[in-house]
Amino acid sequence: MSTPSSADLLIRAAAVHTLAPGEPPQRAIAVTGGRITALSPAPDGLDALAGPATEVVDAPGATVLPAFDDTHAHLVMAGHSVHGVPVHEARDLADFLRLIRERAARTPAGRWITTTVNWQEVQLAEQRLPTTEELDAATTDHPVLVRRGAYNMVLNSAALRLTGITDATEAPPGGVIERDAHGRRTGRLINRATELVDRVLPRPTLAERIDGLRAASAAFAATGIGTVRDCLVPVEDLDVLHAARAEGALAVRVRALVSGFATRTPEQVDALLDRMDEWTAAGRDDDQLRLWGVKFGIDGGFEAGAVEEPYAGQPCFHGRLLWEPAELVAAVDRVVARGRRVGVHAWGDRGLRVLLDVFEQVLKHRPDLPPGTLVVEHGGLARADQRARAIALGIPVTVQHPLLHDGARTQQRAWGEARTAALFPLREWLDEGGRLSAGSDFPIGPYGAMLSVWGMTTRRTTAGVLGPEHAITRAEAIALHTVEAARLTGESTLRGSLRPGALADLTLWPADPLTCPVDGLRDLKPVRTVINGRTVHAA
Repeated sequence: MSTPSSADLLIRAAAVHTLAPGEPPQRAIAVTGGRITALSPAPDGLDALAGPATEVVDAPGATVLPAFDDTHAHLVMAGHSVHGVPVHEARDLADFLRLIRERAARTPAGRWITTTVNWQEVQLAEQRLPTTEELDAATTDHPVLVRRGAYNMVLNSAALRLTGITDATEAPPGGVIERDAHGRRTGRLINRATELVDRVLPRPTLAERIDGLRAASAAFAATGIGTVRDCLVPVEDLDVLHAARAEGALAVRVRALVSGFATRTPEQVDALLDRMDEWTAAGRDDDQLRLWGVKFGIDGGFEAGAVEEPYAGQPCFHGRLLWEPAELVAAVDRVVARGRRVGVHAWGDRGLRVLLDVFEQVLKHRPDLPPGTLVVEHGGLARADQRARAIALGIPVTVQHPLLHDGARTQQRAWGEARTAALFPLREWLDEGGRLSAGSDFPIGPYGAMLSVWGMTTRRTTAGVLGPEHAITRAEAIALHTVEAARLTGESTLRGSLRPGALADLTLWPADPLTCPVDGLRDLKPVRTVINGRTVHAA
């Protein structure tokens, strides 16, 4: 049995990068009771803390870093899709449809078939989405939902019948029901039009939801991610996350942003906040699962982000704004008045300009808001004047190179090569004093601690190297996932760096990410991920 003076876990390594300012690498780290107990510059410097029950890890060639945050991802969505048809593995439409056909062969007729969501059509040889007719060729006995990311769907005929979507159906505000040149539905739904499917899609059982979150969170942890800031949690799914946490199914910490996308009126915003307050009042917030705030969106994504200059080949199309600015000001103001924080999706430069106008008005009305209350999610196409405004207002920005990595070709089709290469100007943001933190936007981009570091430092994408002048150093990229991520969530005293008294969230890597060959970063995985002193992943 461990004595008070002995550690639960002792790691001896080639380097322990604490990320504390000015502190040189250490060689040993001890953990007791979920907290970091001590550090030493000598590998044997903490041996006195090794008791009979201490787990001692001798890793003379390995490197310890804090566990990484993914400051903008969608864990709940990952849990939903983890058992979907794995179309992300397909490389052409024939293979894509074969996977659906094989799933249909072992699925009872009439039951919905859904796909994984972490793929882009540009990864297929045909570089397009499947059509309703092609999905019908795979099965007419099952409703089929092909979901790509959060805001794009394609349905087969059986699914369209169940949703009630006809050629005459009008899309909800902020949504698109795609039609062909003759006005007929194509089966593709974009942005808020996807809600027409969500309302009829059968709900999985709580046990199935927990199982999905268990698998999805373990997969995040296996890449070195220890905390996920989930930026689109339906308010009713807070209870699902709590149930998963109670069963020990969450391998990562979760910071939840409740979706405000369906709120339009002051009464709807208040009702959402009432439900959030009830959840918090029940005492469900803790270090593992915490309600962070509310998520809104000012514009669309790759194919609908609001821009100042028109889309490539579409001289009259400038993307879509999803809110009237005055209405968003009112909604954000109601949220912050209740002591909650707000993150708002802004992808194009016009979207970011309008969002900064909104934030500026809120801050004029409430000049004493705590720093970090208002956050820009993405800020993809941030011009110099917009960066200066965000910095002057003290607005943090979450950035996601994996999103650019996977979506580069799709974005080039919409915006052209120059604007796509200008996305995420990280070098400029940091040089100018911007407050950045990093994530993936999974399932639009792939998650992974070192995959993200590799991308931010090389600017490599599926379309080649884009905007190399915007690249940052490895140390800066790691800080965006650790020190700066904890600053974003307001947890700098607890997480983000390794120091005595901090939460024991750390990762052990087989090579030093700061010095290993750059090409080795992309696929580098930790041999161990520790959260709160507990090993949640071991290779």
